[in-house]
Amino acid sequence: MSIAKATGRKFVRMSLGGVRDEAEIRGHRRTYIGALPGQIIQMMKKAGTKNPVFMLDEVDKMAMDFRGDPSAALLEVLDPEQNFMFVDHYLDVEYDLSQVFFVATANVLHTIPAPLQDRMEVLRLHGYTEPEKTEIAKQFLVKKQLAQTGLTEKNVRFTEDAIQTIIRGYTRESGVRNLEREIGNICRKIARKVVKESGYKIEVTAANVPDFLGVIKFRDTMAHEKSEVGLVTGLAWTEVGGSILSTEVSVVDGKGKLTLTGKLGDVMQESAQAAMSYIRSRAVALGLTRDFYRNLDIHVHVPEGAIPKDGPSAGITIATAIASALSKIPVRRDLAMTGEITLRGKVLPIGGLKEKLLAAHRAGIFEAILPKENEKDLAEVPENLRNAMKLHCVENMDQVLLIALERPLPEIASEEAQPIPPLPPPTIEQGPAAHQ
Repeated sequence: MSIAKATGRKFVRMSLGGVRDEAEIRGHRRTYIGALPGQIIQMMKKAGTKNPVFMLDEVDKMAMDFRGDPSAALLEVLDPEQNFMFVDHYLDVEYDLSQVFFVATANVLHTIPAPLQDRMEVLRLHGYTEPEKTEIAKQFLVKKQLAQTGLTEKNVRFTEDAIQTIIRGYTRESGVRNLEREIGNICRKIARKVVKESGYKIEVTAANVPDFLGVIKFRDTMAHEKSEVGLVTGLAWTEVGGSILSTEVSVVDGKGKLTLTGKLGDVMQESAQAAMSYIRSRAVALGLTRDFYRNLDIHVHVPEGAIPKDGPSAGITIATAIASALSKIPVRRDLAMTGEITLRGKVLPIGGLKEKLLAAHRAGIFEAILPKENEKDLAEVPENLRNAMKLHCVENMDQVLLIALERPLPEIASEEAQPIPPLPPPTIEQGPAAHQ
């Protein structure tokens, strides 16, 4: 709607959530009883112009059945090379869609077919940072909710601390929908008191927010716990932004069995297997015997076992936890990490960097380990967040262990300290062969 207002065009929208009939896009043939043009042509008629802003809402929630695949019908609509001759089955003549400004929205990309993604420019909108949410609330959300509940600024005033308390303690999301809902909740309770007592006014502060909203729902307290052996703070991407995820490793006498619990997906289980293979290959450097695993069982657990977890960014976290448990050296609790591991100990890049760093910052962790290849993605991270955090970009697992463990493993530290020897100079042949 904002794009339409800014460009001076008409605005129409079509919701694709649950659409599973191709005729919704292309129309019915006129031979059928109750035949209608497709929604594309109907919306063009509603707009009354050939160049509206046309919003295709929830394009990732289309279904398909025996009546055809609507996502395949959309290919022609969104392809700039051929949508100037779009044919609706009801009209049965070519119609020019080339001047329409199509905007599609989606929550996830992986449910959109690849050929359809290929027709679109993909713009990823990241979640808001906490200062951005605070400003949005101060400038827009509070005023909107006051107007909806019939209050004025004479009745109620929200302090900045109160808004930040609501953001941290009562919402966990990438947007501001629940934030607006909680502000509206407070406003409605105040409105009831205003009706009962004439001249009632109140200042909402961090101290009295729980009186309106009840007990705090979310707490991030991991950063304030003491360092422990085999306990590492990892970073995860979720659909509501980022979150921090503890990984625990316990070592007991056994027969070399690796147990994985915490409802881990296939990718995370494979990361754990790769981490274990790396640790075994570096046994001597870690101060272990080569066959240490024969007499030990290693148990890797990610708490909150009822919640499914998956993704290719837990490798270095699991490897660090195993190394800590085996070497009996605690891992720094004020440090978080994210990155995938290879069998050779290389650290591979990850996605969702901004959300993960926001999660660490929100939990009071101001130091993080990232893959070296994600250095380019730091441009997307807000400058105030970059300045507030100390970030280590690493290329291999040895560097991770040097930073994360409270005291370095002696052999790995000495390996890291040794400079890389320069290449020998090229040899030049002497004698008659060199002159030929």
